[in-house]
Amino acid sequence: MLDTRPSPIAGRWYEANPKTLAASIDSYLNNAQLPELNGEVIAVIAPHAGHIYSGHVAGYAFAALRGIQPDLVVILSPYHNYSPHPFLVTAHQAYATPLGEIEVDRSALAELQTELGLPITAITKDQEHSLEIELPFLQRALKNEFKLLPIMVRAESPKIAKNFGDALANVLKNKKALIVASTDLSHFYDSKTAAILDHEMLKRFESFDPDSIFEAEQTEKGFACGHAAVASMLWAAKSLGADKVQTLKYATSGDITGDHTSVVGYGAAVVLKKI
Repeated sequence: MLDTRPSPIAGRWYEANPKTLAASIDSYLNNAQLPELNGEVIAVIAPHAGHIYSGHVAGYAFAALRGIQPDLVVILSPYHNYSPHPFLVTAHQAYATPLGEIEVDRSALAELQTELGLPITAITKDQEHSLEIELPFLQRALKNEFKLLPIMVRAESPKIAKNFGDALANVLKNKKALIVASTDLSHFYDSKTAAILDHEMLKRFESFDPDSIFEAEQTEKGFACGHAAVASMLWAAKSLGADKVQTLKYATSGDITGDHTSVVGYGAAVVLKKI
């Protein structure tokens, strides 16, 4: 029996019933109309709102993973509560969702800790939704068993993001692995303003220039609550040979609620390496 992190959001942010959840996730995956993807998928960027709001966008990111069989999935997310620590990880041995348990790869975590040189602080029973919300998608999109390396990124320094990305790449270079970066885009602007801000941030993602993501945040040209997680992922992906970021889908909460006066932006993208 593994010491398992109990889900604080099942039944609120997504369905608690396993059959209903599986059917919901499958519909998001099946409805995603992907363009041609030329290359090996190294990573994806996915939103992390409640499934009813952003699930149709996340479906595009995770549909791109169908047919891939990684042994290890890294999820990089923000941490929405205060913490003085730059990086956080669950202290539990596994994550629980209604679809089952996913074991944390403690060996890969130890390797990353050695490579990084900064503390990765373990916490119990965290309430962070932005990491967990991606797990049911992985459980339905990937047909093989895999382990998880879940890192919540608090540090918002370009230098730290690059160091982290390089360390992560060193850990993953000889593994069958993929990376998921969890982020939403702008929050609580009207739809027209959100579209301007969000397309600018998506353009920064596509530029494959992680420093430009921080610049957009600092100059308020675009926003992403997981911008440091995305930047870290891009540094790692670049070190692993990836050379292209392709946006797959953009929408806002207004597309679901009908309220376009105050929306949250959602984007899905894939990171590719030429074969």
